Amino acid sequence: MLNKKAVFGLLTASALAGCNFAPKYIRPLGAVPAALPEGGVYPVAATDAPDISRIGWRTFFTDERLRRTIALGLDNNRNLRIAAANVLQARAQYRIQRADLLPSILASGSATYTNNIQGASGAIGGAAPGGTGGGTGTGTGTGAGGAIGTGSSDIQFYSANVGVSAYELDLFGRIRNLNQAALEQYFASEEAQRSTRISLIAEIATAWLTLASDQSQLRISQESLKSFEQSLELTRAQFRIGVASELEARQSETSYQAARNDIAVLRTRLAQDKNALDLLVGAPVSSDLLPQELGDGNAALQVLPAGISSEVLLRRPDVLQAEHQLIAQNANIGAARAALFPRISLTAALGTISTALGGLFSGGSFTYSAGPSVSLPLFDGGRLRGNVQLARAQQQAAVSTYEQAVQTAFREVADALAQRGTIDEQIAAQTARANAANVALRISDARYRAGVESFLTTLDSQRTAYAAQQQLVTTRLNRANNLVELYRSLGGGLSAEDSAAGPPATP
Repeated sequence: MLNKKAVFGLLTASALAGCNFAPKYIRPLGAVPAALPEGGVYPVAATDAPDISRIGWRTFFTDERLRRTIALGLDNNRNLRIAAANVLQARAQYRIQRADLLPSILASGSATYTNNIQGASGAIGGAAPGGTGGGTGTGTGTGAGGAIGTGSSDIQFYSANVGVSAYELDLFGRIRNLNQAALEQYFASEEAQRSTRISLIAEIATAWLTLASDQSQLRISQESLKSFEQSLELTRAQFRIGVASELEARQSETSYQAARNDIAVLRTRLAQDKNALDLLVGAPVSSDLLPQELGDGNAALQVLPAGISSEVLLRRPDVLQAEHQLIAQNANIGAARAALFPRISLTAALGTISTALGGLFSGGSFTYSAGPSVSLPLFDGGRLRGNVQLARAQQQAAVSTYEQAVQTAFREVADALAQRGTIDEQIAAQTARANAANVALRISDARYRAGVESFLTTLDSQRTAYAAQQQLVTTRLNRANNLVELYRSLGGGLSAEDSAAGPPATP
């Protein structure tokens, strides 16, 4: 029956087993305003607009070629594979750390043959798991009572043992906090993978749209080159017969050569666009998946989020990653504090020993051993307290990192909304400008042919129309990229219908 001291010791150990010296986690607040900016240049969304952050990328992107390109990238991109490998590493590290919460149970067996009674004693003493014992030796002389002689009979010992070695009793939460820190790092790696996935989707879409825009720019330049070439041939012919001046011929040639240069630049840019897209996808993108032109740039849903609260930013994977890392640093403080207190370890074994193999498990052969140990730091030159201060400083840095992640997310969404609020007006203005420039070109060309205007007016109209068409394509690309950026900055692309990596789960 247990005495009072033993009962008191057990109760004390049970109470201490609940100790945790990690500070209570409180999410930092106030890093950004409660709501995203509204009014002014910021758009007013329709009340029935869907939550853009909840729309899967297969639904958001409406062009089938673009969807297939993104799917190819999600299967082959190397950065995404690296992120997935990092998740596996973090999960394995968590499992390694978690194993310290439980004792490692070892089994061992041994057989010793000796004619030395001292060697036999060593065999008995080394029966615990992980221990060694036994040996052989020779002596001189004969006699009884343990005397050893060269002619003495061999002694045989057999043993089997099960036990634990140096298992730390986690009375002050050191191991539990290390386990919590490893778990939060695993969660952070999961969020990093999701963030990489969202960014990859956006980058592939942007690269694909850029290639489409340059295809449209090339078509415009080629059409303009034909027009400039006709004008150049006309002015040269008129200059030869004295109807036109050399100035008109030279200015016409200037426009022609500028268009030639634009075509050469765009062909180089298209090759570079294709190389960039192949790198993002992680495999060559076949020609049937490449866009021919940008068109109106409507490769995605034209949606606007309605009544966004800044709390939606807390769902972004990069923000969640920073928060998990902050919680991990909190746990590290608890582990560092617990290291200041005594560390209790236990080594124990249960087994059986016999001089005959057949009697190994017979009655009377049972053995046991137990060896608790306590270590208390008395003087370490301030190392342990320095570890506590280091953990606190790292936690403070993690708080600032988390707040910075939230602020960055706020700015990215606010910038995207600001551009979204005026981009439609820009499109309307550039479309009207391009139409007006084309009409002016037709009128000036008709007046030139009627002899009312000089060719310089027509040439100026050609340049204006060319520039207006180029700028219209650029503005359409800006609108398409703005939708992609708004989608990315709000954490879209991870709905249940198409997310390869769900929310983090405990391994």
